[in-house]
Amino acid sequence: MKSLLFYWGSTSMKQKILKLLLMPLLALGIGIQTPLMPTGSHPAQSTVVKAAKKHQSQHVKKQAAASSSQSDEQLAQLNYQETQTISVNNGQPDFTSEDLDTSHGAWQQYGNLDRLNRATQANALLNRSLMPKAKREPLNVTPTGWHNKKIKGGYLYNRSHLIGYQLTGQNNNWKNLITGTRSLNDPEMVRYEDEVADYLRTHPNDYVRYQVTPIFRGDELLARGVHMQAESVNTQAIKFNVYIFNVQDGVTLNYADGTSTVDNSAQNVSSTPAVSKTANSQAPSQDNNDQTTVYVTPNGTKYHLNRNCRALARSKTVDSMTQGQAIADGYTLCGFER
Repeated sequence: MKSLLFYWGSTSMKQKILKLLLMPLLALGIGIQTPLMPTGSHPAQSTVVKAAKKHQSQHVKKQAAASSSQSDEQLAQLNYQETQTISVNNGQPDFTSEDLDTSHGAWQQYGNLDRLNRATQANALLNRSLMPKAKREPLNVTPTGWHNKKIKGGYLYNRSHLIGYQLTGQNNNWKNLITGTRSLNDPEMVRYEDEVADYLRTHPNDYVRYQVTPIFRGDELLARGVHMQAESVNTQAIKFNVYIFNVQDGVTLNYADGTSTVDNSAQNVSSTPAVSKTANSQAPSQDNNDQTTVYVTPNGTKYHLNRNCRALARSKTVDSMTQGQAIADGYTLCGFER
C-alpha cells in the first residue's frame, strides 16, 4: 500500500494513470467540448452570405440587361413587312419595380453617343413638372445618316427626338436626336408621345416610366427603327411596348449612310396648291412652297397652315415661321388640316 501511495504521489505517475483512464472515453467520442459561436455572429460566415446575395443581385441585373440587349438585337434583324408599328412582348413593358420607383421624383437620362456618334437610349420618369414652358428653339443638330431631300408632301427626314420635346423640353440634345423619316416621326411616334403628354396634363401627380431606344443594324448610320415602351405608375392608363420601323412610302432607304432613292409615286412634283376649307379661311396644301408662313406653339409639335385652326384656339402664344423651317425643325402638319 505504501508503495502504491508513493507511486500515486508521483506527478509523472498521476499523468500516466489519468491518460490510461481517459483513453477509452476518448475512443468513445466523449470529451469536453468548446462552446460554438452563434451562427449569426460568425464573421466569416456573415461575409460569405452577404457577398453571395450581392453577387446574386448583380447577376439578376446582368441577366435583365442581357435580355433587353438580346431583344434589341432581334429587332435590328427584322425587315419591314407593310406594318410600320408592331407590338413587342405582347405590348407589355418590361420595367421592374425598381424602374417604377418614384421616391426620387421625376428624372431624365440620355445615354452617351456610341463610337459612331449615334444616339443610344433615352430614359425618363416623366411627370408634368418636366414639361417645358419655354419657347422651342429651332433645331440645329445634324444626327448620323442625315441626307435630307424634298419628296411629295414635304421633306423625307425629320430630326426625331427620342423623348419628344413636349415631354421634357430637350431640344438640341445630340443624345436625344436621330434621323427619322417623316412617317416615323408623325404619325407613328407622335401618337404615343401625345398619349403620354395628355395623360400627364390630366394626372399631374402621377408618373410615366418612359424609354426609347434607336435600333441600328451593325454599323449603319440610319436607324432601322425605334423601340418605345412606357408605363404609368399609379394607373393602368399608359402601357405600351412597340417597335416602329424607320421607313417612308415610295422611298428606298440606304441604312448604311442615310441616302435614298425616291420612286415616281413619292417624287416632289410642283402643282397648283389645293385649297381646303376650314373655319373662316382657306389654307394652302402641304405641298406649297418652303416660304409659306405657318404657325406653331412653343410647346407643340405641329405646324398650322391656318392661323384660325381649331387646334390653336386655346393657345395663348402662337409663333410664325416658314413651312420649310418648321419641317426642318421636326414640326409636322396638324391633323385637322390634312
